[in-house]
Amino acid sequence: MEIVFGTTNGAKIAYMRRTLAPIGIEVASLTDAGAPDLDIDENGGTPLENARIKAAAYYKALKRPVFSCDSGLYIDGLDEARQPGLNIRGAGSRPMDDSETTAFYAALAAEFGGRVVARYRNAICFIYDDARIFEHQGGDLTSEAFYITDKPHAKRVAGFPIDRLSVHIKSGLYYYDMDGYNEKYPDTESGYAAFFFKALAEITR
Repeated sequence: MEIVFGTTNGAKIAYMRRTLAPIGIEVASLTDAGAPDLDIDENGGTPLENARIKAAAYYKALKRPVFSCDSGLYIDGLDEARQPGLNIRGAGSRPMDDSETTAFYAALAAEFGGRVVARYRNAICFIYDDARIFEHQGGDLTSEAFYITDKPHAKRVAGFPIDRLSVHIKSGLYYYDMDGYNEKYPDTESGYAAFFFKALAEITR
């Protein structure tokens, strides 16, 4: 089955293609699907609400199976008012670009002595047709805890600016320097795969 991923982030598309290929799902980009440019107001209060908003907008435009995801970043010990939450790239007049985002979180880590403990909480909404909508936000879509450090790694991957600062807690290594770059996300990979496996089972029964 081919499903459109409602995102313009190429790195996230590559991640989902790798995650879902083993269960027989081909992930199409918005460009692949010929989707129009949409100005979507992501005004939800949770990752799931934003995932639902985006999926609904792209489904309305394409009328074919589509899913969207959203994430919130949460940092241990940070006051609620300063939690990034849904505003990972800032809540200013425009989103920060990759370089600005890396610099912002490096400065935050420096403020707390060089590192902070963080985790991503993720959500997904999959619209198969008008009658069948599947969504999920839970612990199996939450990343393991990791350090955000104040010293960026030299490597850059467009669309994942905080990965330059992400350090594996147990080993003390940057994830970029570990065997298997995506080891920060093993639980979320299995969570996404399990979500789609269950959804497809309901669709085909």
